[in-house]
Amino acid sequence: MRKVTRLALAVGLFAVSFGTWAADKEIVIYMQMGGTQGDASTLARTNGARAAAAANHVKLIEQYSKWDQQTMIDQFKQAMAAKPDGIEIMGHPGETAFAPLVDQAEAQGIIVTSGNNPLPGIEAKYQTKGFGYAGADLYAGGYLTGEAMVKAGLKAGDEALVYDIWHQEGRSRSSQGVYDALAKAGLKVDKLDVSAQVDSETSLAIPILTAYIQAHPNLKAIGTQHGNVTANLPKVLQAAGKKPGDIICGGIDLSPATVSAIEQGWISASFDQVLYLQGYMPVMQIVWTKRYLVPGLHVNTGVGTVTPQNVASIKPLIKEGIR
Repeated sequence: MRKVTRLALAVGLFAVSFGTWAADKEIVIYMQMGGTQGDASTLARTNGARAAAAANHVKLIEQYSKWDQQTMIDQFKQAMAAKPDGIEIMGHPGETAFAPLVDQAEAQGIIVTSGNNPLPGIEAKYQTKGFGYAGADLYAGGYLTGEAMVKAGLKAGDEALVYDIWHQEGRSRSSQGVYDALAKAGLKVDKLDVSAQVDSETSLAIPILTAYIQAHPNLKAIGTQHGNVTANLPKVLQAAGKKPGDIICGGIDLSPATVSAIEQGWISASFDQVLYLQGYMPVMQIVWTKRYLVPGLHVNTGVGTVTPQNVASIKPLIKEGIR
């Protein structure tokens, strides 16, 4: 199991101490959660945000987008019209789309921060006003996943596929890390794009990947950095007539389905980006900035992978919706 960094521990203690201070005025925060309420890639983030809100007299308005970029933009506009104290956004639509809107919000005195997918230019511009980032170093996380896949039994010359959202630059950083790690190890790596339809309904990935496996009988590895696609990989392999270990798979996040797949050997490694902190920290960022003028904090929430060797120790926390 990945170890929490000293920075994360320090920030956690900071959160607890500030959270115990009384505040007589409710803080209103709109927060983009990502997918759909309760899904595998969203639940722990939601739980983290709710915990921070409950401890700090925050009215939390949750926004779910099914990862659709235009929905995220529309939600930001809706949040800004409500004139809340703060808004947390995800960087998937990109800086070109978000920059003028963040400018408007900041001009109105609304604190804006980000999570899950970074917006480095906007973060640099408004860091002194509380614009931070709570999320993984996406490329590094993907690369770590690819390295773990290689260690699980891949070798130079093996065929591999990285299935992810290649048509969106902001969502392909992590998957590019997987690709580069596999390529550096000498594998023959192919890319396959996740469509917008599959992004919203990942069960559609099952026949797509099954057909790919059938068309590539020498395939030895599948990598992805899409949490809900990761959870569907065992169904893909079963539909293709494969057994655990026939194709080494690497993914992201820790849904119950993914944890079960790791235990059974269908998935060799899943990147752990600690979604609970990606919910908790943005709420705290806005609280700290509003009450204590704390500037934006850049917090790397993910630095490890979950594998068959360490999954047992983290499983109880996953069941609680914390990890």
